[in-house]
Amino acid sequence: MQAMATETFIGNMRGPVIRRTDVDYDAVRSLYNGMIDKSPEMIARCTDVADVVTAVNFARQNDLKVAIRGGGHNGPGLGSVDDGLMIDMSMMKGVRVNPTACTVRVGPGCTQGDVDHATHAYGLAVPAGIVSTTGIAGLTLGGGTGYLTRKYGLTSDNLLEADVVLADGRIVTANKSENADLYWGLRGGGGNFGIVTSFLFQAHPVNMVYAGPVFWDLENARTVMQRYRDFLPGAPEELGAFVGLKTVPPMDPFPAEHQGKRACAIIACHNGPTEDGQAVMAKLLGTLPPPLFNWMGEMPYPTLQSMFDPFFPKGLQWYWRGDFVKELTDEAIDAHVTQAQKLPSTLSLMHLYPIDGAVRRIGKGDTAWNTRDATWSMVIAGIDPNPQKAGEITRWTKGYWEAVHPYSAEGGYVNFMMDDGDDNRLKATYGDNYDRLVTLKAKYDPTNFFRVNQNIRPLHS
Repeated sequence: MQAMATETFIGNMRGPVIRRTDVDYDAVRSLYNGMIDKSPEMIARCTDVADVVTAVNFARQNDLKVAIRGGGHNGPGLGSVDDGLMIDMSMMKGVRVNPTACTVRVGPGCTQGDVDHATHAYGLAVPAGIVSTTGIAGLTLGGGTGYLTRKYGLTSDNLLEADVVLADGRIVTANKSENADLYWGLRGGGGNFGIVTSFLFQAHPVNMVYAGPVFWDLENARTVMQRYRDFLPGAPEELGAFVGLKTVPPMDPFPAEHQGKRACAIIACHNGPTEDGQAVMAKLLGTLPPPLFNWMGEMPYPTLQSMFDPFFPKGLQWYWRGDFVKELTDEAIDAHVTQAQKLPSTLSLMHLYPIDGAVRRIGKGDTAWNTRDATWSMVIAGIDPNPQKAGEITRWTKGYWEAVHPYSAEGGYVNFMMDDGDDNRLKATYGDNYDRLVTLKAKYDPTNFFRVNQNIRPLHS
């Protein structure tokens, strides 16, 4: 790579280009997952679409490996790359709400918290995840599940249009009528086809919600998981609720007498009148033992979305594994409870997110996201602030996954994959859509320029 070409590139960028000798290099290159450390040759901090095009062209012309960072929340660290070029869009944060059409135009650097803040003023929300620091770009391209999924579908199901920079530097728009094949692939196919520089979402009426966590001692986990399993399919779709095995955080405001206890939790959100939410939850809670505490109450939707942020700051050690689950049998529940008794840290957890309702009203072939006949998406996450515990939390996560995997469906959610996202795993995840994704990759990125991702390779590569 010639020095002159590099200087020309830097001069053509409106945003800064950070190099290894710059004082802020380490701060800018740091990743959400502190377990992963990568050293790009350069970091292009894009401020607009022209910067993204400039960076793509420079990388292609100089044979540089490229990683794309949006909100920067990627678990396996695929937003960075050793010795290549990080195209960092975290400063491209604009959000514009159209309250008449109930649509939202979102920049690629936005977190879901940025989107929630903008839409809440209009009594609207885009279905997203459960932690407000999650980047909306990666969440959308991988699928996106959360509290509103049962009623309004995946985040990707609510994507109406995207502007995309392709590997050859062209800018295209993808929607139902323009580049419809690319639009299909963006909804669940990950970052394989280009760099999305603008997302247009459908938003929905969401304002105050009846929501929050209910915790039980782990000794009640079998009963709680059984009742939850049997209750949720018949519950109104306004109720989004996931079940988790975890630890009561050893900090305020959690009750001192319960801090540090291993626990089973249901974290729920009812989008509608509080009295309706209370009535729905009473039908479930009335069948269960008394909880350690019940913190459900009326709150603004963005408050719920940011509730867990303090526990998951940038820089923790993370290792996760996921599966799709079609049936949660008693035997599977027993395996879960056995593994949860071995939690290696207070932040480590297992969550089961529901996949039903609106998700199933879209055909398996209508978007790249394929597993519409699942019942839950499971994630097991070993999490700890101490780098010396990286090995322990990784071993626990893998052991837990191996214990419950026999009860799971084939494939898993791409946003919950780490180093397990190989060809066979992706083929199982995308099922009948996989070959179509390979064809699409060959059309839009035939050289596999965008390969630092859960990679779908064109046939000849």
